[in-house]
Amino acid sequence: MLIQEPRIKPEEILVLKDTDFCRENVCLVTGCGTGIGRATAIAAAANNLTTVGLDINTKESQKTCDMVKALGGTMTFIQADLTRDEDIERAVGQAAEMGQIKYLVNIAGVQHIDSVENFPMETYDFMQRLMLRAPFYLSKLAIPHMKKSRTGTGVIGNMASVHAHICTRNKPVYNITKFGLRALSQSISAEGEGAIRSFTLSSGFVKTPLALNQIADQAEQRKITPQQVVSEVMTGKSRIKEMMNPIEVANLFIFGFSRHSKYLVGGDLLFDGGMVLTY
Repeated sequence: MLIQEPRIKPEEILVLKDTDFCRENVCLVTGCGTGIGRATAIAAAANNLTTVGLDINTKESQKTCDMVKALGGTMTFIQADLTRDEDIERAVGQAAEMGQIKYLVNIAGVQHIDSVENFPMETYDFMQRLMLRAPFYLSKLAIPHMKKSRTGTGVIGNMASVHAHICTRNKPVYNITKFGLRALSQSISAEGEGAIRSFTLSSGFVKTPLALNQIADQAEQRKITPQQVVSEVMTGKSRIKEMMNPIEVANLFIFGFSRHSKYLVGGDLLFDGGMVLTY
């Protein structure tokens, strides 16, 4: 492996003063077992939120709980297959019993490298359910809880990507779902009257298993070396020749949830090292 997923240090976590960052408020985080989901669960707990992590991977999610505890926070893990409506409904119901659902972060995702003409339709259906339908249904179920909160407010953050702005080859369904999350965030915000906000976060490549594990596939598809995938594909268009750390992305979600972001309504936080907008 060329690059390792970094450990999270306490001093790297953004901690903000916000009256809504308190134990009575629940933050739901999907994909909590690894990468950005793990880092966001840790950051939410560090900001005094009752953190509820959702994932299908029990072993890795328990590691996240242990990491949260080691940093002085608390987190509850609910095992859930986000392609199953009954699991989503059960998870939201259980989370609502722990406090007031105030924040939702849709991060869970997978990758499949293949061209449109060769893309397996069963993989297409799976990715759509996990990465677009599940965020929609979780939002649908969480919004009524947010409206019933003391302030009637809530925020939904959706993990997008530079692939919500540009499309790269052999990632058609990933591209589609990320563009779709921008539309979902804007739709929620259009209906939210400024009280229920939603936003997307679009990063470049991040040091997560999802990104690191695709290096070999990218090398095979493009007929280049793994080293060239990192230098030419992953960071080639970026002005900063280094992949982001998961905690750097998690901190942006915390900022987006906070009182400092009341004008972030349907917007997109594009933190990509200049990959999209500089030439």
